[in-house]
Amino acid sequence: MAATIKKWAKWVVSAPEETVPAITTKEYIQSFTHQSPGSAVKTYLKSLFPFLQWFPNYNVGWLYGDVIAGLTVGMDVSIGPVAVMSLEIANIIKYIHQHHGEDSWDNVQIAITLAFICGFIVLGIGLLRIGWIVEFIPTPAVAGFMTGSAITIVCSQVPGLFGIQNYFDTRASPYKVIINTLKNLKHSGKDAAFGVTGLVGLYFIRWLFEFLTRRYPARARLFFYLSVMRNAFVIIILTLAAWGVVRHEKPDKKGNYSIFILKTVPRGFKHIGQPHIDPKLLSALGSHLFVATLILLLEHIAISKSFGRLNGYKINPNQELIAIGVTNTVGTVFGAYPATGSFSRSALKSKCGVRTPAAGWVTGLVVIVALYGLTDAFFFIPTAGLSAIIVHAVADLVTPPSQVYRFWLISPLEFIIWFAAVLVAVFSTIENGIYTSVALSLLLLLIRIARPGGQFLGKVKVRSPDGSVQDTRDIFIPLEPEPHLRNPKVVVDTPASGVFIYRLEESFTFPNSSLINSNLVDHIKEHTKRGKDMSLVRLIDRPWNDPGPRRGTKVDQEALDREAKKPLLKAVVLDFAAVWILLVDKILTYLSLSPNSGNIDTTGVQNLVDTRTELEKWADAPVEFHFANVLSPWVRRALVAGGFGTGSGEHGPAEIAPVVQNENFSDARHEWEVDHAKQGSKAGKDIERGSEGGDDDKDDYRRSGDNSAGSSTEGPILSTLTPYFHIDLPSAVKAAESHARRSSSS
Repeated sequence: MAATIKKWAKWVVSAPEETVPAITTKEYIQSFTHQSPGSAVKTYLKSLFPFLQWFPNYNVGWLYGDVIAGLTVGMDVSIGPVAVMSLEIANIIKYIHQHHGEDSWDNVQIAITLAFICGFIVLGIGLLRIGWIVEFIPTPAVAGFMTGSAITIVCSQVPGLFGIQNYFDTRASPYKVIINTLKNLKHSGKDAAFGVTGLVGLYFIRWLFEFLTRRYPARARLFFYLSVMRNAFVIIILTLAAWGVVRHEKPDKKGNYSIFILKTVPRGFKHIGQPHIDPKLLSALGSHLFVATLILLLEHIAISKSFGRLNGYKINPNQELIAIGVTNTVGTVFGAYPATGSFSRSALKSKCGVRTPAAGWVTGLVVIVALYGLTDAFFFIPTAGLSAIIVHAVADLVTPPSQVYRFWLISPLEFIIWFAAVLVAVFSTIENGIYTSVALSLLLLLIRIARPGGQFLGKVKVRSPDGSVQDTRDIFIPLEPEPHLRNPKVVVDTPASGVFIYRLEESFTFPNSSLINSNLVDHIKEHTKRGKDMSLVRLIDRPWNDPGPRRGTKVDQEALDREAKKPLLKAVVLDFAAVWILLVDKILTYLSLSPNSGNIDTTGVQNLVDTRTELEKWADAPVEFHFANVLSPWVRRALVAGGFGTGSGEHGPAEIAPVVQNENFSDARHEWEVDHAKQGSKAGKDIERGSEGGDDDKDDYRRSGDNSAGSSTEGPILSTLTPYFHIDLPSAVKAAESHARRSSSS
C-alpha cells in the first residue's frame, strides 16, 4: 500500500523514476540536532551572563584600570541619559501635549512610559537572539551617525562653554547653534574663563604626558594614569575656583550667581516604585516607538562597535540589546527615562583606561555614595567646566580625515552615504540623518544584489618564480583587463573554439538572474555564429521576434565573412564559487540555524533553463553546461532539479515554476533531446574520477579524502551521476574543451 501511494505521489508531482541522490529536508533538520536540548538551554542561559566567562580570569593588573575608570565614569560602554535621546524625548513630549492636551499626562510619566515600552521591545529582541538585525547597519552609516551625533553634542555644549546657553535654543540643528553661538559671543562672561581654561587645560595635560611618555618610556605607565586622571583634576580645580568666586555672592531672584553652577542636587533616589503604565498613553506613543527604539539601538551599537575595535573585542549584539533592555525596564522603577550607550561618557571612560566591565561595579558604588553623601559638594561645580569635559571627550568621536579618505578609497559610494548622513544631521536632525544613511545603505545593497558583476574568463599559463618549466599551471582571469588590476600586456588565451567560461560574482537569485541571463546570452551570441541559416527558413516559419534578413535585401559580404569566421557554440562553463550564501541564509547563520544552504532559487534555476534553451536554439545543437565549484549541497540539488549536471540527456521540465500549466507537458521538451542524450553519453566521463570500471563507478559518493596519498581506497570525489559538476574550474574547462574538440572532429 505504501509503495502504491509513493508511486502515485511521484506521478502527481512528475518526479522521475530514477533520481540523483541529493541532500534532503530530513538531513537539513538533523543538522540542528548537534546539541541536546539540555545543552542548548544551558548554553543559552550561560550566554545571558557573559561575566561568567571573563570574571574567573580577573587579575590585579586589570583592577588598576577598572578602579580609575570606575571612579571617573564606568563600564566599557556607559549606559545612561544621552543628548540625542533627550532631544527625541522632548519632541515626543511636545507632540503628546499638542495632540492630547497639556494636562493629559505629565512629562515624567511620558518619559517613564517610553523607557518601559522601548526597553521591553529591545529586551525581547535580545532574548529572542535576533540581534543580527543590527548587522544591516553598515559601517558608513554608523560612522556618519557617530560623527553627526558628536558634532551635535559639541555644538550644544559650546554655548555652555562661554555661558551663553540661555540666549538661544541649543537643541536646534547644529548649523543654527553654530550661527547663534557666533552671534552671541559678545555676551560671554566669567563662565568663558572656566570653560575655555578647562578645555585648554585638558588638552595641555594630555599633550604633556604624551610628550613625557615618548621622552621617558620607562615611566609610561605612571604617565598614563596621571593623564587619565586629568578629568577629575580639572573639575576639582574648577569647582574650587567657582567656590571662591560665588561664596560671598548673593543669588538673584531666580537663584542664579555671576557664573552658572550646578547648584542643589537632590539627595538619594526619588520616586522609587512600580511605574504607572497608561494604555491610552501607549497608544499615543505608538507612532514614535519605532524612531525611539531605532535611536536606542543605533546609538548603543555604534558606540559598542567603536569601542570594541578600540579595545580589541567583538561585540555580541544580543547581549548589548539585553543590557539596554534591562537598563530601561528596571530603570522605570527608579523613575528613569530612556537610556542607551553614551558617546561622551564612553569616550571619557576610554580615556580613563578601563580594562573590563567590572569598572561598572566601582561606578555603581561611587554613584550611590555620591547620591547620599556628596551632593552638597556638587553645588559649586561650574557648568562651563562640565561642558569643557564633554567637548574634550566627544570631539575625538568625529571621524578623522584619514578614515574618511579610507572610505573614499574603499568605496566612493559608501563615502557618499557617510557624507550624506553627516550633512543631513548637521543641517536637519539626527533622526533624519539616521534615516538617510540607513535608506541609502539599503538601496546600495539592493543595487549590488540586483546588478551583480560577472566576467568571461580566459586562460594564462604561469610558472613559479624560480623559472622551472615543469612547475606550470593554468589560471583563469578576465578576458578584458580591468584598469590597475593586472598587467595589460599579458595576453589572455581564449578557451577552445565554441567554449565560454563565465564567473559569477554574486548570488543567482530572483533579483539578478534575469540580468545574468541577458549578459550570458548577449555575449555568446555576439561571439558565435547561428547554427541555422535563417535565410533558408520560410518567412512563415520564422519567429516574429527574430525574423532574420528579408528576402531581396542587399547582402553585406564583409559582415557575412566576419560572421562565418565565428565558431559554433559548444559548451558553457559556469564558475559557481560565489553562489553560496543567500541573504536568508545569512540571517539563519546569525541565528545559528543554517548549515550550508545555498544561494540559488527557483527563479534563478528557471533563468538558467531559459539560458540553455535560448543558446541551444541559437546554436541549433545541444550545448553542454559545466559547473565548477558547486560548494553547497542545496545549490547542487537545485541544479539537478533543473535538469543540469546529470549528462543523461534529460533537460528536466521546460518550466521550473510554470505560471500556466502546459496541457501536453512532453511537447514542451526540446527537439534535440534524443541527440543530446547521445552527446551526453560521450561526455559522461568525469575527469575527477579516481578510478574507472568495477564497483567504484557505481558508488554515488566518495569522501573528499579518498583520493589523498594516504587513502587505502581510490574513487571519485564527486558523484559519478553528475559528470557535469566539477571540483574546480580547470577540470570543468578541460571537460568542456574535450567535448568541443570531439564535436568539431565528428
